[in-house]
Amino acid sequence: MDLDQTGAEPVGDTERLTLQVDRDLFRAFQRCVWIIVHETGRPQIEIMNEMVRDFLIKHDC
Repeated sequence: MDLDQTGAEPVGDTERLTLQVDRDLFRAFQRCVWIIVHETGRPQIEIMNEMVRDFLIKHDC
């Protein structure tokens, strides 16, 4: 089983999603995830799953 960037085991089966975005958007995304993880104590993969899920719902996918 692969470990996530924090060294913790991921939640369930995961796949890597690669996006091409501007550097400022990349940094903003990383900052946002880091803040949520540290404020809530939730796993990074859980936060990322939630962000992708919210995006898909917003765009009716």
